[in-house]
Parts: sequence; C-alpha cells; structure tokens
Amino acid sequence: MKSSVGRNPGDSPGHSKMAKRNKDVEEEIYDKVVDLTEYAKRQRWWNRLFGKNSGPVAEKYSVATQIAIGGVSGWCAGYLFQKVGKVAATAVGGGLLLLQIANNSGYIQVDWKRVEKDVNKAKKQLKKGTDQAVPELNTFMEKSTEFVKKNIVVTSGFMGGFLLGLAS
Repeated sequence: MKSSVGRNPGDSPGHSKMAKRNKDVEEEIYDKVVDLTEYAKRQRWWNRLFGKNSGPVAEKYSVATQIAIGGVSGWCAGYLFQKVGKVAATAVGGGLLLLQIANNSGYIQVDWKRVEKDVNKAKKQLKKGTDQAVPELNTFMEKSTEFVKKNIVVTSGFMGGFLLGLAS
C-alpha cells in the first residue's frame, strides 16, 4: 500500500509530463522572444528608412516601455486637446452667435463692406507671407523631423495614444 503523505492530489505521472511540456513551451517562447529582440538590435531597418541618426537615444528603454510611455503621454495630450478644443469651439461659436443676435437686434451696426475689404487685405498678406517661410519655422521643422527619426517608437506610441485620447 502506497502512502499519500507528501504527494499533491494532482501529482501523477501524466501531470508531471504535462508540467514539463508546459515548461518546455514557455522556455521555447522565451528563447524566441529573446532571439527576436537580439535580431531587432542587429537589424537596424529604421536606419535605412529614417537615416543614421536614429539609434542610441531610442535604445535607452525597451520597445514596450517606449510604446507605453508614448501611448500614455499621447492619450493625455489627445484627451486635453479634445476638452480644450470643445471649450474653445463653444466660446468662439457662442461669441459669433451673440454678435449676430446683437446685430439683428440693432444693438450694434457692422460695416460689412469694411469687413470684406479688411479680410481681402489679410488674405493677400497671408498669401505673400506663405511664399517666404520664416527661418525659425524651418529650423523648428528640421529639429522636429530629427526628433521623430531618432525616437520613432515613442512617436508612434504617442500618435496612437493621441488618436485614442481624441476618441475618448
């Protein structure tokens, strides 16, 4: 007669085989994930796509951490952008509505010919100004492009989070 002292109810030869097989599968998956991360470190596909400057800054943290940081910060920015945008749109729309009501009620008189003349003048100035971009704007765009190239994973996470933040 065999004693059941020191044995768990699930300890049977079949259970032991199953546990060993599960452990082997877990180790195999872990090895594949590690191999994939090593492969990604060796294959610098983004260097060909985004240039030689992408690399050391983007490799301070793991890809998952970068995506998480970018996603969370993007969601926060998108959510705030959505809320502030609604308030701003309501304020501008309400102000225009009040001005129109005041105009129709006779409280104010708008010289529409003068408004049209000023708008056309502003259009011409804007059209002339867009042909000559300011050097500061070009510098900002170059720096922004370089940042995106160096931090493509964080930027991707940020954009995804931003869109989710706008949607929520």
